[in-house]
Amino acid sequence: MPIDPSAVGTPLPPVETTYTDRDVILYALGVGAEASDLHLVYENGGLRVLPTFAVIPAFPALAGLGAVMTFNPMLLLHGEQRVVLHHPIPASGTVRTEPHVSAVWDKGRGAVVVVEADSYGVGGSLDGEVIFSNTFTTFLRGEGGFGGERGPSGPRNVPPDRPPDAEVRDRTLPQQAALYRLSGDLNPLHIDPQFAALGGFPRPILHGLCTFGFVGRAALRALCDGDPDRLRAFAARFAAAVYPGDEIVTSVWREGQGRAVLRAATGDGTVVLERASVTYS
Repeated sequence: MPIDPSAVGTPLPPVETTYTDRDVILYALGVGAEASDLHLVYENGGLRVLPTFAVIPAFPALAGLGAVMTFNPMLLLHGEQRVVLHHPIPASGTVRTEPHVSAVWDKGRGAVVVVEADSYGVGGSLDGEVIFSNTFTTFLRGEGGFGGERGPSGPRNVPPDRPPDAEVRDRTLPQQAALYRLSGDLNPLHIDPQFAALGGFPRPILHGLCTFGFVGRAALRALCDGDPDRLRAFAARFAAAVYPGDEIVTSVWREGQGRAVLRAATGDGTVVLERASVTYS
């Protein structure tokens, strides 16, 4: 079936995921946590979960798009991501993710399909509660021109015309993508040079959601004193690829009332994450 705007509201197959403290630690290491970050990497040190870990149990839900529309998955680009935290994420547990198509836009050269997904606790103290929500915005190259609405446009979360209030610098490891992929995204684009070349890249690139995690950690340090429980929501648009080994520089502008806008660039100034916002307490 081709791209059909009437798919809006259609539920996708639910996904149930069980994770352990090892998964939480592996994710933290995959997005740049260090051995000194004991609260993120040590199971006996009062383990806390990075808010951006919310993308991991929910990510498989995207595969359900193929149940409601036909497209070439090799032409799918991850355009934007948003996570909302309703509760601190437990260090282990089971969640049931219930996704649905929330928007379909015709951009001419391609189609934008938005999937929203709520993840509920299964068992434990948060049984039946929404723990976190994800919004995945995807761009399907070559699937536009079906006569649908173009959707919203225009700038948002634009940094003010002044120096940032904070700047956080992180250096990714040469093996960063090889480490991050162990959290579940096994796309060979991120490890196999031949696949990277087919995608038009000189070498394997870092996962966009890995960059998302790096910048989320930077936001915690700049705005939340490193406390994962204080971050309420984080949204960003993927602008360019990061290569393993690149430096990521996150600039933060506080807007007051627990909100900030962010922009991340590599050391040479290439913007890789933009239109980013954080709400926090």
